[in-house]
Amino acid sequence: MTITRRGALLGAALPVLGLPLMAPAIARAQGGEPIRLGTLTPLTGPGGPYGPSMRRAIEGVVGAVNDQGGVLGRRIQLYGEDSQTNPDAAVRAARKLIDVDKVVAIMGTWASAVTTAVAPLAWESKTMLFTVSGADSITRLPHNGYIIRTQPNSTLQITKLAEFLGERGAKKIFILAAQTPFAEPNRITLEAEMPKYGGSVAGQVIYDRDKTTFRSEVDQALRTRPDFIFLNGYTPDVTILLRELFRAGFTGGKVAAAYAVNAKLLESLPAEVTNGTLTWAPSPAVASPAFKRLQALLGTQDPDPYSCQTNDHAALAILAIAKAGAATAEAIRANVRRISQGTGEKVDDVLVGLKLLREGKDINYEGASGACDFDEIGDILTCPFRYEIAENAKQRTLRIG
Repeated sequence: MTITRRGALLGAALPVLGLPLMAPAIARAQGGEPIRLGTLTPLTGPGGPYGPSMRRAIEGVVGAVNDQGGVLGRRIQLYGEDSQTNPDAAVRAARKLIDVDKVVAIMGTWASAVTTAVAPLAWESKTMLFTVSGADSITRLPHNGYIIRTQPNSTLQITKLAEFLGERGAKKIFILAAQTPFAEPNRITLEAEMPKYGGSVAGQVIYDRDKTTFRSEVDQALRTRPDFIFLNGYTPDVTILLRELFRAGFTGGKVAAAYAVNAKLLESLPAEVTNGTLTWAPSPAVASPAFKRLQALLGTQDPDPYSCQTNDHAALAILAIAKAGAATAEAIRANVRRISQGTGEKVDDVLVGLKLLREGKDINYEGASGACDFDEIGDILTCPFRYEIAENAKQRTLRIG
């Protein structure tokens, strides 16, 4: 399937087109205008390895629902834009989705800087925003309930990292961090957590991730004689950092987020440069039927956590619309928790959920990313994590839990 920036999905089996000439006829046949939803995934930039799959995961849900007649007697129209993993580009794309395409929800923002930039546009226009960004600051914005985050926030992620490093015997950690909204919060949390395991943070250098060399930053880190270095950046800059640590003869531990040390990075560097690098990430619900359906949809045995989450973004938005009986952002905001937590019948399939809602039953949706339970500011309450180590250009899972 060829996806364009201005693409609009009429159904999973149909090609993505520009603003479709056939849409009005289809809408009349279904008894109303299509329900407009938007995606703002990173098709290019540092998030580019994840964005296309994230969008396909959304398209799969929308296509399945449209194949069964849509929701509330209306088809779903999906409009897609590329955030470019760039706040300025994302703001322009979000304005188009909101002002031109008139979507009621935007799904799939990835980088925290992008989500931070786009969020005010969402809450000011009363557009629902579903995100996989982790920076704590995002849900502390005055969003009035228009943000739902399926990614664990930075505090939860770094708490899990500290626990993992403690298990590995880390005592003195230095942080090399890209300039991002999560750099300082991550440091603060790690400094607070490591003493529980007999460790400490020796220092941090925040760098401009667009640089082509970080040797001075690496030298500054090594002067503190750390036994672990936390590479808190994205794939392009972490690639350079790993190479320069290897050249500098660093033999201590290295740890980074799994979205940074991914298959693309492991393929791009010699194995001796990456061997032993640890990663951690939120884990999808790998035993769930929803995860297995997503494996088939994406044609991979290992869908990334972000695609699992965006698959659930689409299901959550559609089920909330069905529960409310109205296709507005206000309806989604008011009903997203009513269909994803509580005492209703557990469902992992959007089509089953829609059937039960039509029968007047309560549901509790749990999808490919796991339980979708959110606190009052929109943060996911909990999820399992997966811990891995790089060995011979591959990732080996150490544990999930």
